[in-house]
Amino acid sequence: MIARTVIRRGLRLLALALAIVVVLVGVVAAAFRVQFTGEPADWAKSTGNDALWMGHMWVDGRRTEQDVKNLAVRLRSTGIKDLYLHSGPFKRDGTLDMSAISTAKSFVAWAHKHLPDVRVSAWLGQKVDGFLDLASPATRQNILTSVTAITALGYDGIHYNFEPIGSDDSDFLDLLDRTRPLTELLSTSTPQIEPYPLMRPVTRVFLDHDKYWSQGYFGEVARRVDQVAVMAYDSGMPLTSLYGGHAVRQAKLALDLVPDTKTVLLGAPAYHDHGIPWGDSAESVADTALAARLAITDRGPRDRYGLAMYVDFAATEEDWREYTTQWLRSESLI
Repeated sequence: MIARTVIRRGLRLLALALAIVVVLVGVVAAAFRVQFTGEPADWAKSTGNDALWMGHMWVDGRRTEQDVKNLAVRLRSTGIKDLYLHSGPFKRDGTLDMSAISTAKSFVAWAHKHLPDVRVSAWLGQKVDGFLDLASPATRQNILTSVTAITALGYDGIHYNFEPIGSDDSDFLDLLDRTRPLTELLSTSTPQIEPYPLMRPVTRVFLDHDKYWSQGYFGEVARRVDQVAVMAYDSGMPLTSLYGGHAVRQAKLALDLVPDTKTVLLGAPAYHDHGIPWGDSAESVADTALAARLAITDRGPRDRYGLAMYVDFAATEEDWREYTTQWLRSESLI
């Protein structure tokens, strides 16, 4: 009898816990839906501070100056100011294989020639979940030595992309502090910011790493760099309305946490292999652009704000059309 009573009580508690989870999920979903409503202001659009992540083929000999000329034709009519050129990844000890970027110096020179108003940053990173150990002082020193070597090729800046970096990772902050004197332009991609309280610990139950950074840690990173590119894509949201609201929330939080003297970029998914059945239909460049416009409409005009398109080799003509019509608010390039 006692055992049955204990079991019943346990089942009731489990049912209550599940009911609470369902209610909380519903509340968060409703909050995201509300975020993705309203009309953006006419002035809420690109200010010419956008960015584009670019693949490794531009630095390993597969692309020529003619390819850069063709790229320039497309980019001259956009708001793209920064190119994040894949120039890594770091090896396990934090060094770079410079032979793998044999034409990097040529690309930078060609880009400066044909796109004189565009800056080129070396996109550097690596997996840090058992491969690259940022906690190792020797590894961090090797990274800094590699940064010095690669900036000598003519890059305008350094763009870091280490994944996954946990919230409150002090080793990453140390790396940013020590990279700062080595380059005039320092940027980093970031995970998503915790949208609402308790979402970070809840997701840790299902993942072996932080999906979200705390607002405090995001602010610490932002203070150390010139640009932050929030990877708002791969949200896991099953519907466009939920993804859109999620992206609005990410943009608003970033705008609140990043000083006006620095650039906020919202990552736009110009790729089509999300890895989950609903990912490709739920996320798009168009919806990210609308989310960015809604966020800046709510927060007020800001010059250093834009979209970062991920990634050049996966972007389709439809992605570029959505960027042009929804973010540039232009009929060109269609």
